[in-house]
Amino acid sequence: MRFMMAWATLRRHPARTTLAMLGIAVAAALLLDMVMLATGMSESFRSLLLTRGYQLRVSPKGTLPFDSEATIDGASAIVRALRANPDIKAVSPTLGATLTLNGSRIPSAFTMGLEQAVQGDYTLEAGTDITRADSAADTSAVAPLPRIVVSQTFLTRAGHAVGDTLTISSGLDAQLRTAARSSRVVISGMGRFIYVPGETPVMALDLALLRQLLGPGFRDRMSLAMAESRRGDSASVEAVRAWIATTQPRVTAISTETAIRQVEERLSYFRQLAFVLGAISLGIGFLLVATLVTLSVNERRGEIAVLRAIGTQRIGVLQQVFLEGLLLTSAGIIGGLALGLVTAQWLNGILRDFPGLPSAFDFFVWSPDAGWRALVLLLTSGTLAGLLPAWRAASIPIARALREEAIG
Repeated sequence: MRFMMAWATLRRHPARTTLAMLGIAVAAALLLDMVMLATGMSESFRSLLLTRGYQLRVSPKGTLPFDSEATIDGASAIVRALRANPDIKAVSPTLGATLTLNGSRIPSAFTMGLEQAVQGDYTLEAGTDITRADSAADTSAVAPLPRIVVSQTFLTRAGHAVGDTLTISSGLDAQLRTAARSSRVVISGMGRFIYVPGETPVMALDLALLRQLLGPGFRDRMSLAMAESRRGDSASVEAVRAWIATTQPRVTAISTETAIRQVEERLSYFRQLAFVLGAISLGIGFLLVATLVTLSVNERRGEIAVLRAIGTQRIGVLQQVFLEGLLLTSAGIIGGLALGLVTAQWLNGILRDFPGLPSAFDFFVWSPDAGWRALVLLLTSGTLAGLLPAWRAASIPIARALREEAIG
């Protein structure tokens, strides 16, 4: 009964009620988006780092992976030592470089040298995976050509397709237009590269082949190595990281948790912005509900006085006005949930186009716990906003209100 009366009251002024619901929906959408932004970046980054299960990154001393052009010498010994540790399940060494392309629309491409069996940098989407011929220099009809995997951006910008052959080279002499080392390769597959920005054309080939192409100086080098703890829990990962720091003083071992903390420090501005805008949305929702319910109570003073005069208890009036705020806020939140998810998807598409970001990184990620907590907080805020006008309605002096209604 109380519910129906509260709903009927809101329907008396459909335009005003609709505008208030739209305002609450916008506030709810803003709050939801800010919560998704505040929690989504760290969750997305964590998911990105753990896509292939590797919890540790081993990079040159004092640098982040690929933060500079520094490489690790004596890579084979380091990788052997890591693989000999019984607490480490797998190790994936990677070498990054830029190779020249002959006969392509683009002059060069970022190249990753990997070991196919343990690589964790891409997922194959079409074709076959990388392999290597017995000799990088052997391009005879007998020896098969090395196979490489490239990104969709590479195929689009270079004008190639899966199955094409091309010549890749290094040590280009700008004056003589000659390359010190080159190899014919076949594009055998297309992959989705997890950590490389989507706008970057990238190739993946066998690590030994890339080292041959780069020359003797890179014979035993790598840019980083990823390691996977056998047990996978935080304590085990930290124990492995500490062991690497102790036994391999020439490298820096970074765990996923450490990387997330470093990224959160760099992206703290977004979290602060999300907190401020989220607080504003809560305030907007509170004020909208309080204003509309107060206006409704002021318009119905005489009606409320009549109800009190015929025996309606204060608690009944209090409940009815309180329900008006609850219904108004609930309807706005339902619309805000849909609006928030749509706008988050749209904004995420815009932010993901920023240069330098991995294609798999998301700014807005729906987290059920955080999202529902935010909406419940707004519902509570909007409902409580109706308490003061509800109390005023229940406390209206009956005689004076009836006299004012009669005179008016």
